[in-house]
Amino acid sequence: MDYLQIQGPTKLSGTVTISGAKNAALPLITLTLLAHNQLKMSNTPEVADIKTLLKLLGNLGATYTLENHLLTIDTSTVNHTMANYDIVKTMRASILVLGPLLARFGHCEVSLPGGCAIGQRPIDLHLKAMEAMGATITIHAGYVHAVAPEGLKGAHIIFDKITVTGTANVVMAAALAHGKTVLVNCAKEPEVVQLCEILRDSGIDIKGIGTSELTIIGTGGKTIDMVDFEVIPDRIEAGTYLCAGAITGSTITLDKVRADHLDAVTAKLEQMGCKIDTTDTTMTIHPATKLKHVELVTQEYPAFPTDMQAQFLALATLAEGASIIEERLFENRFMHVSELQRLGADIKLNGHTATVFGGTPLFGADVMATDLRASSALVLAAMAAEGTTNVHRIYHLDRGYENLEQKLQALGAKIERLKE
Repeated sequence: MDYLQIQGPTKLSGTVTISGAKNAALPLITLTLLAHNQLKMSNTPEVADIKTLLKLLGNLGATYTLENHLLTIDTSTVNHTMANYDIVKTMRASILVLGPLLARFGHCEVSLPGGCAIGQRPIDLHLKAMEAMGATITIHAGYVHAVAPEGLKGAHIIFDKITVTGTANVVMAAALAHGKTVLVNCAKEPEVVQLCEILRDSGIDIKGIGTSELTIIGTGGKTIDMVDFEVIPDRIEAGTYLCAGAITGSTITLDKVRADHLDAVTAKLEQMGCKIDTTDTTMTIHPATKLKHVELVTQEYPAFPTDMQAQFLALATLAEGASIIEERLFENRFMHVSELQRLGADIKLNGHTATVFGGTPLFGADVMATDLRASSALVLAAMAAEGTTNVHRIYHLDRGYENLEQKLQALGAKIERLKE
């Protein structure tokens, strides 16, 4: 098993290129199940989760190549509708095949999903929506069995809570359904917006893109002639590198980034004393002379993203005063706290709120990653800590960050990947 060894403290400088967004690419790969033509998807991040989902589509009968971030995929050859446990268990996003398969074939069997252990992320909202569209759903032996022999029917669906994967799944199902579907209380994340824009550009009648209410006129079961597209930049990877500049007191530039997707993150960095310059495709962070404490609450987009909570918690360990970080989306998303405490951080947990008393010195130690974003928080803290830190279980990190240690090395970090 690999681990990362990091020598700190370190200074960074230079430019880092941001990869395509994993959280956009995953639903976009399943979106290709609605197409009858071969597609090209550029700026595809070559991370573990992408390779896992492509393996799943390959098992369903799709053919694909992924070279130099260009995915060429043809799902017209798909002839299986069972998403097996062996693949789905490693990644929750596999549930995104449910809507497209059901809409296209009228039946599918999808294993109940796995993924990061950051809390309960039930798929009941997905299933209720499919039932509202006429599907019969049963769960047996760990599999969701969905049947709609007459095809899915348009429906008026109100999500009980905002769900990103749920919105994406139902939008894809609605694109091939019979008639009009109205979705209320939709997620507005950029990743959902891009999926809707590609459907629109491919001829689907879809209105309300970027709002909480979407109206979709389906094709009545016919697959679509889908346009080629480029995956949007990864706003979470970008936010992580902004935090790398802030925590090491370094000026660095991010290239191929969408600053407008990061407004909530940059607002908090500026509150902490950092200065950020932006152009159409770049962001440059100038670190604070002294980091100020911060208060933040994780909520759905466009509010502060839960996927940046761990990185800011690490950053707050260096800030003056007490920072208060409230996690409202996932109940188990503070597992990195005990690992940061091993480095010397002074953090008190009370339910869904962490109070970080900044300014205590950090010292290198052996730490263990517990989920994807926790991994990056430990890397950030290690770059600010005195001495050597070994970050174990970095397979979490490989699920969502492309070439993290190479990108940090190029910025001047003393970081290397070693074998246990």
